[in-house]
Amino acid sequence: MTPLVTAAVLLAAVTHASWNAIAHRITDKLVGFTLISGGGLLIGLALVPFTAFPAAAAWPYLLASAVVHVAYYALLMTSFRLGDFGQAYPIARGSAPLVVTVLAAVFAHEVPGAWSAAGIAVSCLGLGGVSLWGLRGNRPDWAAIGAALATGLTIAAYTVLDGLGVRASHASLGYIAWLMAVQGAAVPAYMYARVRGDTVRLLRPYAALGLLGAFLSVAAYALVLWAQTRADLAPVAALRESSIIVGAAIGALFFKERFGAPRIVAAGLLVVGIGLMLHAA
Repeated sequence: MTPLVTAAVLLAAVTHASWNAIAHRITDKLVGFTLISGGGLLIGLALVPFTAFPAAAAWPYLLASAVVHVAYYALLMTSFRLGDFGQAYPIARGSAPLVVTVLAAVFAHEVPGAWSAAGIAVSCLGLGGVSLWGLRGNRPDWAAIGAALATGLTIAAYTVLDGLGVRASHASLGYIAWLMAVQGAAVPAYMYARVRGDTVRLLRPYAALGLLGAFLSVAAYALVLWAQTRADLAPVAALRESSIIVGAAIGALFFKERFGAPRIVAAGLLVVGIGLMLHAA
């Protein structure tokens, strides 16, 4: 986790939280995710002619990741529909890094050293604090929590798949372009199957906002994939989920959700975790 990789992943965290806030802002979740996913498809197709074709060894990972991403979109839509942004987003993102750590050790043979492990643990403690703060004072909505946790498992799965795939591709930008192109058609196709002739009418009011979300989504993941070619998967995953703090701030500023002292403490723990991971570099 060099300073350059750290900066790239932190920028990805900001852009990721921003597109998720846009998705939450659009009342009709299917409309929002159709625009974001379909916009990613258009961006991917626009990039394909100008990027290197991923190596053959990368395609099993890319295709598997595309399937998992479709499940991720479906579960994220469900968690946003059932729960508040300040609750669903932290649980979904905060549950992923520890799972990534285990999967990366098993499938990528990346066992973190002492400093990296400490940084991941402290960061996850902070992220978990934000997640638990989102549940304060309310009767738990187990359906919303379950959807958010399932979303976290899909995040961990595609993180490892894409980490291995982008390394095998020998073409980071080509990999992201083809990934967006392959996975981007599923949600728009589903919406069209549901509403048919009403598709354009429903999408038009949110088109600009949704396409902005698509651009932020592609930019965020491209930065993460680039980082995964230069650092171990687990620290990148833990650092990327600093988007939870950004998401909490967005929830406070735009959705009138309380930020609170526990989230400030959680942000401090995240900073300490980042410092430990940088020390390991």
